[in-house]
Amino acid sequence: MEIITPDLCDEFPEFIQVVAPMFNNYGGKKSFGGEIVTVKCFEDNSVVKEQVATPGKGKVMVVDGGGSLRAALLGDMLAEKAAENQWEGIIVYGCIRDVDVIAQTNLGVQALRTHPMKTDKRGIGDLNVTVNFAGVTFKPGDFVYADNNGIIVSSKNLQG
Repeated sequence: MEIITPDLCDEFPEFIQVVAPMFNNYGGKKSFGGEIVTVKCFEDNSVVKEQVATPGKGKVMVVDGGGSLRAALLGDMLAEKAAENQWEGIIVYGCIRDVDVIAQTNLGVQALRTHPMKTDKRGIGDLNVTVNFAGVTFKPGDFVYADNNGIIVSSKNLQG
């Protein structure tokens, strides 16, 4: 099902929070949406790596990387693993790398920027905690929708 965020905003304005327009669309799926699973981490993608190995059908991973522009929290191998496990997409408040491969991967990916350096793996990060960035609160179990127009969040499933 194609996600068109302007149409969702028009149809459900009372249920929508709009994420500040600072993200770029890098994934092979240009529109995606699903139930939010959050990861909060800073320059350590250990929890992201653990989560992409789990079933993700109908889910979008929202990664609060603190907006760091010093290392990539997602690369081609983790993106491919997420696609294999049927994640709808990953939104990274931080950087990603291997963008040419990610653009060919059946996964929605939005992030602030790209960076060629990988993160350290120290096993640090939180799973399914409420995170706040870009003017929006992301709660596990809520829903997020993204396309080339932007990213929106809703407490209600707007696809069902």
